[in-house]
Amino acid sequence: MAKISQQDIQRVKGLGCLQDKRFDDVFNIRVITRNGKITADEQRAIADIADKYGSGEIALTTRLTMEIQGVKYDDIDAVCEELKSHGLFSGGTGAKVRPVVSCKGTTCRFGLIDTFSLSQKIHERFFVGYNSVKLPHKFKIAVGGCPNNCVKPDLNDVGVIGQRTPLVDEEKCRACKVCVIEKNCPIHNAKKQEKIVIDDKGCNNCGRCVGKCPFGAIGEKVTGYRVYIGGRWGKKTANGKMIDKLFESEDEVLDFIEKTINYYKDNGADGERFADTINRIGFDEVQKALLK
Repeated sequence: MAKISQQDIQRVKGLGCLQDKRFDDVFNIRVITRNGKITADEQRAIADIADKYGSGEIALTTRLTMEIQGVKYDDIDAVCEELKSHGLFSGGTGAKVRPVVSCKGTTCRFGLIDTFSLSQKIHERFFVGYNSVKLPHKFKIAVGGCPNNCVKPDLNDVGVIGQRTPLVDEEKCRACKVCVIEKNCPIHNAKKQEKIVIDDKGCNNCGRCVGKCPFGAIGEKVTGYRVYIGGRWGKKTANGKMIDKLFESEDEVLDFIEKTINYYKDNGADGERFADTINRIGFDEVQKALLK
């Protein structure tokens, strides 16, 4: 076939179909998952489509989507239609909210929050609901179940991290010679002095000390969500900055994310990543506007 025009290449890229640089007419089609989760029936459907139209190979992306490899340009429309018949869609490119990623905090022994629930709500409200909203640049969201940060929430435009803040009851502390809390704090923040002391500023709120004292000296103050904004990785890396508030419900987090996306849409310059918007305006000013 004739060489495909740049206009057509860009058109199908907007559908999540990325040209294989080795060929003129071969594309890899990005299939959206629900934050890395997909049913067995959906996996079988994707595998059948990959055998029928592609090379029979499927690649996994860093945003937890699945790419059907080796699809001819003339077969793209047929692939997209078959995906739709199974409730699946291609996409995940462009200056918009990108596919949400989350860790397995719902089932992981270190998970402090229901990451599957929260990330599904973010997916529906912002990846799906904001799909037609053009932003200054791509916008990435990640949900981590604990401070282990397995999916790098603080390197996304918005990152959510599960938190469990400890509460020390000094009256119950017996100043044991070998303190199980001090011994097992993974970041060595808990220190036994006359009584056990946990420095709030140094604590990452992983919650691993909660309930571990045999005399009940360490309880739970609150389980919540820490939010970071303005992170990114790639050619230029930026660590997200922590919002000075511990969010206590999924609804609070969702409303904050919505305010953040709309703030970026209204204040970001064309082609500017959110990290650069924050640097230009100033973090304190951006945080003030978002928490208002």
